[in-house]
Amino acid sequence: MSEIPSQYGRSEAEWDELTEVGRRFLVERARMGRTTTYTEVNQVLVQRTDLSGFDFDHESERAAVGHLLYRIVGAERPESGHMISAIVIYLNENDAGPGYYSYAEQLGLLPPPASADERLAFWSSEVAAVHDHYRDRRR
Repeated sequence: MSEIPSQYGRSEAEWDELTEVGRRFLVERARMGRTTTYTEVNQVLVQRTDLSGFDFDHESERAAVGHLLYRIVGAERPESGHMISAIVIYLNENDAGPGYYSYAEQLGLLPPPASADERLAFWSSEVAAVHDHYRDRRR
């Protein structure tokens, strides 16, 4: 049987594990009031699972990380009401990736077509809301 393209060469069980481990890590960072990077998320996934990481040199692997963040938001958003992936930014940058904004539009949270200023305002408010939500739930 051939792989389903949306699986990016990983089984559903692997995606489930990556989603849960990634979600827990993002919640940890949110509780600390911090952001993280795609690179750090990848490193943590490798450290906390027996699965291989993502190779950012390949477009399909970058897309796979986007798929993972999509899954994490879907799993976590009922808890916080926000897009926890807002706290994942590019290394040496201060912004989310384009997939983040596309997903926000799909969810009806960001009306298209949003200007750069509208995107930045939305993203900033989501980062603050995620941090506020989890700051109140620190252990």
